[in-house]
Amino acid sequence: MKRRSILKHSLALATAASLPRMSLAMASPADDFDYILTAETGRENLLGDAPTDILGFNGQFPAPVLRVKQGKRLRLRFDNKLEQASTIHWHGIRIDNAMDGVPMLSQKPVEPGESFVYDFVCPDAGTFWYHPHIHSIRQLGMGMVGALIVEEPDAPPYHEVIIGLKDWRLKPDGSYLPLSIPREAFRDGTLGTVNTVNGQQHPVIDVPAGAALRLRILNMDNTRVFRPEVSGHETRILSLDGSPVIPHRPFELTPLGAGMRMDLAMYAPNRVGEQIPVYDKKGRFGVELCRLRVVENTRHTAPKTLPNLPANPIATPDLDKAEILRFVFEWQGALSPTRADGAVDHSFWLINRRAWDGGEGHHSLPEPLAKLTLGRSYIAELHNATPHQHPIHLHGLIFTVLSSNKRSIIPYHSDTILLEKNERARIAFVADNPGDWMFHCHVIEHMKTGLMGYISIS
Repeated sequence: MKRRSILKHSLALATAASLPRMSLAMASPADDFDYILTAETGRENLLGDAPTDILGFNGQFPAPVLRVKQGKRLRLRFDNKLEQASTIHWHGIRIDNAMDGVPMLSQKPVEPGESFVYDFVCPDAGTFWYHPHIHSIRQLGMGMVGALIVEEPDAPPYHEVIIGLKDWRLKPDGSYLPLSIPREAFRDGTLGTVNTVNGQQHPVIDVPAGAALRLRILNMDNTRVFRPEVSGHETRILSLDGSPVIPHRPFELTPLGAGMRMDLAMYAPNRVGEQIPVYDKKGRFGVELCRLRVVENTRHTAPKTLPNLPANPIATPDLDKAEILRFVFEWQGALSPTRADGAVDHSFWLINRRAWDGGEGHHSLPEPLAKLTLGRSYIAELHNATPHQHPIHLHGLIFTVLSSNKRSIIPYHSDTILLEKNERARIAFVADNPGDWMFHCHVIEHMKTGLMGYISIS
């Protein structure tokens, strides 16, 4: 066994106690790759005794947790054993455009029986994730999502807990309800019926007594907005969407739209056996997602204060010289022409009065929403002119959220911003990564029915 294999095997064993099933899904490295991921069918008991057919990375859910050190190269072979094309997009990672995994825009679709090698450096530490960017309603909806953890070179002394949130649209017998309903697609999206954390309903996750905990919470759902809250315990926000919040600040209820992430810090109680509920807060009430169960601490020494995360190397935009961009997200509620096969592509959403007829395969490539100059600073004014929420995600770049007309903003870095209905927000960034970068709503049905475009940097 190579040294790399030994190290990754040891890591999987060390984290098994705190990550229910997640750590068991770690990929097995091959000689020439850090990981091999295979898109293939599988079966999981998401409802207990009723099995569900899934599409999974390595045929399993949860998908493998991928790990790499900040500034290091990740080399991964992707094998497609599905009956349709697929890709992998690395959500939130600032990488070379050719590795971004968007078919027709940055790479060719990986057809059934084909392979593709993803090879890139991860410049930022944080909590990220990966998923296909083609046939997304079906492939994400049936399980092709996974966590990517980029570790700090000198990681603060936290005990890590991954909380991967995903809904499923299932009948009581484990079979699927329709993954998308048009009347819901032109509203908030088609919600799931079964909520899981790390592939389980209401799991109990063991944490060591008195340890400093880092809760990596990932919304890997197609649609739902989660509002996670740890009941009855003081928590701090360490990072949002992979970018450290410096200094970390007291927890405030922070909605996580589809694709968004949040790292929380807290001390585990000292009393062995105590259980801490983690809720999805809905109005005055909450729906329990999972529980943290305190177990005996045999090796973790908690720091006296919860440490900050080190800053990532994000370029600071020059706001005084920044060029202004304007993006309006609108609803049109129209139907596109019938396709040759007799089906209809729904088109419900617009960016700057234009819908991308992407369908399930990104089968067309329009002109970019904006052409930007490499190295220049930009301020983008975002206007959600609809009565629905939209988590707007920008590939390949990290932006600074500056302001909003709906809420008080302490500027922070992010790759996704959840726009409330009728919200106007301003974000700023340096166009320092050349290429064509997707800019879209991460409610997958919204994206597939028009609410996507791209910007071009050269």
